[in-house]
Amino acid sequence: MSPRTPLPPALRQTPFRVRRALHMGVPRGRLDARDLRRPFHGVRCAEQPHTPDAFARALAPRLRHDQVFSHTTAAMLLGVPLPRRIERDPRLHVTTIGTDQALRVRGSVGHRAKAGSVRVVQTRGVALTHPADTFTALASFLSLDELIVAGDALVGWLGWSTLPELAAAVRRRRGCRGVVKLRAALAEIRAGSRSPGETRMRLLLTRAGLPEPVLNHDVVVDGRWVACVDLAYPDARVAIEYESDLHRTDPATFRKDLTRGELLKDDDWWLVRATADDVGPSADRFVARMRRLLIAGRTGRHRPKNNTSVNNG
Repeated sequence: MSPRTPLPPALRQTPFRVRRALHMGVPRGRLDARDLRRPFHGVRCAEQPHTPDAFARALAPRLRHDQVFSHTTAAMLLGVPLPRRIERDPRLHVTTIGTDQALRVRGSVGHRAKAGSVRVVQTRGVALTHPADTFTALASFLSLDELIVAGDALVGWLGWSTLPELAAAVRRRRGCRGVVKLRAALAEIRAGSRSPGETRMRLLLTRAGLPEPVLNHDVVVDGRWVACVDLAYPDARVAIEYESDLHRTDPATFRKDLTRGELLKDDDWWLVRATADDVGPSADRFVARMRRLLIAGRTGRHRPKNNTSVNNG
């Protein structure tokens, strides 16, 4: 078999172990050809991986039946939002379940867990720790607020887990490192969030002493649906929309947001559009404004039809 001779069909579309190819009769020289990439020792593939998914699939042939992706790697495979410092770390985390030794492959971080302490699921073609167990493992890597964002994602817009499942996983961590942080995060995780921005906005408001807003609230007036808003204080007729860059750069989203604002204003609701600055450098000013709006709304003194509320200036 020459260096450019096609590989057996079973090896063409997916990363494979060198050991497996040799057992199938592929000569060593073919496996050392330049058209094959070497993402990990003992693994070959046709294209160099560039995404977490691709790197995980490239390492998967090296894993034994008792080894699964875990920690931040499992979180990335599940789509959990993580801080950039985590995303920039290319290492893959793998947990060995049982008594065998942890994985030792360059480019990976090996962990061990007792048999029965974590559950395993199959996602995107690879084995990884259950979303709830993945959440508990993140306590060693994330701050409290980052952990709440991750939990909101798992039980909210991603739908990988439920609050009772997270609570059960945290109980199983009793006495382990990070359990205090996990319990604190669990107390502030909510199932209705649809983005990290919404979570951070909710935390800002409640920690400032304001009531907890309703998440993704359907505004209905006289039996007529008007709009669904990110956060709302229905008793004060105040809605908050968290504006990401998508709202600014996507014309269709921008037009939809303008229409939503006008419809709410027509029905005596005050729409506040918030940005990342409002949960960052302008947080104090934003909270003060929200406090004034809630007081005015509950006393009937603000009149949205006669005001424009598009920012915090």
